[in-house]
Amino acid sequence: MANIKSQIKRNRQNEKSRLRNRAMRSEINTREKAAIAAAGTDHETEALRLTIKRIDKAAAKGIIHRNAAARRKSRLISRIRQLASES
Repeated sequence: MANIKSQIKRNRQNEKSRLRNRAMRSEINTREKAAIAAAGTDHETEALRLTIKRIDKAAAKGIIHRNAAARRKSRLISRIRQLASES
């Protein structure tokens, strides 16, 4: 446990941001699953749009790296195209 007052405050801040970041990452994973489930349906474009929007927002805030965001979007789009063509 920290004894320095500024470090105690910093620990509180780190914990809050850790929980925010974890929630954002979890939401991205949930939206990706929803977009994959919606592949080939009427809701496909809307689910994909919302997922990409959330990934871009996470990258802008530094929660995930911008290259990781680009990679996730690319893989998601190619996966949805593949699933849509199969059905």
